[in-house]
Amino acid sequence: MKADYQELVDEISALLGAPATLENRDFGLIAFGAHDSEDDTAMDPVRTRSILTRRSTPAVRAWFEGFGITRATGPVRIPASPEAGVLRDRVCLPVRHRGVALGYVWLLDAHPGPSPDRLAAAMEVAGRIGALLADEERADADLSRELRAVLTAARGWQYDMALAALRTALGRDADGPGALLCVAPWPAGGTPSMRGAPGVAALATVEWGAFSPHRAAAAGGGAPERALAALVRLRSADAPAPPPAAARLRDAAGEGAVVGVAGPRRGVGDLGDAWREAVSAARAALARPALGPVAPWASLGPYRLLTALPPAPEGDPVIRRLLAPAHTELARTAEVYLDCAGQAGRAAAALGIHRQTLYYRLSRVEQLTGLDLDEGEDRLLLHMALKAARL
Repeated sequence: MKADYQELVDEISALLGAPATLENRDFGLIAFGAHDSEDDTAMDPVRTRSILTRRSTPAVRAWFEGFGITRATGPVRIPASPEAGVLRDRVCLPVRHRGVALGYVWLLDAHPGPSPDRLAAAMEVAGRIGALLADEERADADLSRELRAVLTAARGWQYDMALAALRTALGRDADGPGALLCVAPWPAGGTPSMRGAPGVAALATVEWGAFSPHRAAAAGGGAPERALAALVRLRSADAPAPPPAAARLRDAAGEGAVVGVAGPRRGVGDLGDAWREAVSAARAALARPALGPVAPWASLGPYRLLTALPPAPEGDPVIRRLLAPAHTELARTAEVYLDCAGQAGRAAAALGIHRQTLYYRLSRVEQLTGLDLDEGEDRLLLHMALKAARL
């Protein structure tokens, strides 16, 4: 994180042609640009003290705040004050995020000063610093209890109370655009820190078995697997790609994990439906790796409908014989054939077999299932039953 601040401070220094200093809203030093000038007047006691002691004096703070920097949304020029030890004029770039002052970038003022275009570009960088500072503050806040309560509460007054508590904890982030992620399976060890996941507003672990009962049963009746829920801030509700945090959280989960991404939404009022989408996307990606490892709900195709259905422990009767271990290749052949819209040439090529071999296998499929693959409804039943069996 500190390296990110240093890179952004250096970017401002390059834009404005002067060494910049970044302080938090309590005037504690975070990062400063390199000072390579031979002109001793380019430094003054305030800047030297800030760098050496990592903090400004109360007198200096009072002088600067007297110029309205805590409320400013653009560059503020501050004259020198020898009484306060401020021997040089300064330019302050307020660092804000969602209207809240989180810090300040300082530069010694020069004449003539930087152009308005360069100052505007520097303020854009200051905005990026503000987003980082906000993420860091949020990382220190534990919202796992509030988020977990929303995702596990039954609809009704319990859900409403849990949602109200989460809204209060999130503050301004509760009304912005965001997406809910489901990272599954999540290893033991508790909820991770949000510092390693940019843009994350809240994290919570939940029992994966609560949403995928057959997976818990497959584990032999032991402790159900867990998933990680992550509420991620987006720049826009129309964001076309999964947020960067998805890949980082998936890496943290380890090999074999996937991330289901719910459709983006504005505000947190629809978190219940968003969580069902995220869980569905994760289940589909685990069942069909080609959909993952990061799977947006919008890209699931037929799995959007299949994952919404209650699980059938034994599957549809029509395919029970086909799913026996002895018929694995026949089941794969049927699914590829149906995925290819019943086009024999495409299916044979995808399977790497002769067309006559394909026809023989399909006749065996019809014998085992009792279905007629020349009938559209029989094809649909077999196709969906095979897809559902993956879940």
